[in-house]
Amino acid sequence: MSKVFNVSADCKPNLHYMVDISELLHKIKKFIERGEYFTINRARQYGKTTTLRALKKYLQGEYIAVSLDFQKLGANSFENENTFSVTFARFFLNTLERENIEISSETRDRMDELRELIRKEREQFLLFELFLCLSRICEASDKPVVLLIDEVDSASNNQVFLDFLAQLRGYYIDRDETPTFQSVILAGVYDIKSLKTKIRTEDSHKVNSPWNIAADFDLDMSLPKDGIAGMLKNYEQDYHTGMDTEELAKLIFEYTSGYPFLVSRICKLIDEKVAGSQAYPDKKNAWTKEGFLAAVRILIMEENTLFESLDNKLIEYPELKQMLQELLLKGRKIEYIPGDVGIRMAVMFGFITLIHGTAVVSNRIFETRLYNGFLAEKARHMEISQIAADEKSQFIVNGHLDMDMVIQKFVSHYTELFAEHNQKFLEDNGRSIFLLYMKPIINGAGNYYIEAKTRTNRRTDLIIDFRGQQEIVELKIWHGNEYNQRGEKQLADYLESYHLKHGYMVSFNFNKKKEVGVKKLIFGDKVLTEAVV
Repeated sequence: MSKVFNVSADCKPNLHYMVDISELLHKIKKFIERGEYFTINRARQYGKTTTLRALKKYLQGEYIAVSLDFQKLGANSFENENTFSVTFARFFLNTLERENIEISSETRDRMDELRELIRKEREQFLLFELFLCLSRICEASDKPVVLLIDEVDSASNNQVFLDFLAQLRGYYIDRDETPTFQSVILAGVYDIKSLKTKIRTEDSHKVNSPWNIAADFDLDMSLPKDGIAGMLKNYEQDYHTGMDTEELAKLIFEYTSGYPFLVSRICKLIDEKVAGSQAYPDKKNAWTKEGFLAAVRILIMEENTLFESLDNKLIEYPELKQMLQELLLKGRKIEYIPGDVGIRMAVMFGFITLIHGTAVVSNRIFETRLYNGFLAEKARHMEISQIAADEKSQFIVNGHLDMDMVIQKFVSHYTELFAEHNQKFLEDNGRSIFLLYMKPIINGAGNYYIEAKTRTNRRTDLIIDFRGQQEIVELKIWHGNEYNQRGEKQLADYLESYHLKHGYMVSFNFNKKKEVGVKKLIFGDKVLTEAVV
């Protein structure tokens, strides 16, 4: 049976093409060797389950790793302390029996004691008794015991789970005197350290985190470019497509920033959707830059479990949506302030990352998807989007995008529709208006993304890929001739890095005496088409 690219549940080395994560596992093991308790909280479909299962195998021989998935426990399992304690004990024993065949006879005796105790004291078996038994098992084991719990989100809103964490914390604090787990790892989306439980039930104000003993888990779990290249080389050994694995790995990483689901999804689309299509009849044609861009177009337009989860978060948390709109559409610089719940949620759900304390959308795929969603809302009220859709045919000549025509027509339509609007409206919406004009023109055959390092309230570089043809458009607000001349020089330098000869600049000028129109400038061997509106 041949391997496939997987985007459902965990990846299995014998079934799926995978990035080698042994270096990550080695780093996680260092936490375990130090006896750390910690949480792996990452966004949806970020490889948490795959990592935990690989870690369990990686630890074999030196440790007894007991891996539990709380998603398998029904809601009734958390009904009360007794029910949870009995359920957890049975789950723990069954898992330990099934997954670890080299268990000492003394450890098995302790396991039998626990099994007998929950049989006899089933109605009175509580967390206290559970942890006494778990401690005896850890003491009897000839190897350190590591507890891994996946999908802790399914339990995080239950008081009994918070009490369970408090017990783990208590044994961690007393570990120099009382045998306990060598390490405990909890995996989920939500940061368990932020959960609170009452110190006394009658006191509604004093709260304490039951997981405040957790070490900071700051390892990068994104898939590195060389790891993606290694996965593609494994695929190439099977199919001999002739692909440039290093170049394609670079492209995949540039668009996904190593987000595991997106990496696998793009590869799966190239392999199963792009290859065999009319434009790319076989795998050799598909595993190219053009085939990659075709897969990106499919991905951005499709509905999948990850995108559905992100969309739901925007509905559930309006403040999150507002922050992202200000970041993307208005170019606002958003800096992290400790205690800022909105940014913490955006990071936790995977929308943004923090670079030097400043919010940046996590990857180009998310950014384009968010832009598309936000622009779709605006398009309902913007006539310019419909105009572009109606005139789309004149911008595509022999299959190529006539960017000069796009710029000229945009100046004309923008001046006609928005000349009477106030400056504040245009400052906040100018670049959105250009994107609303651009999107229906390239829709179905092109992609666009914003260069993150230039997305500010002064300047944005828009990169457009249309059927393999690449264009760069700098969008900026006019801040005087000197600033404009610097922008022209920057764009010329930027074109050099993209190996392009022709670039475009659209300046939103709010001076009453501005000269609206389009002109061409020469910078060495570079041609700039500059529009002022």
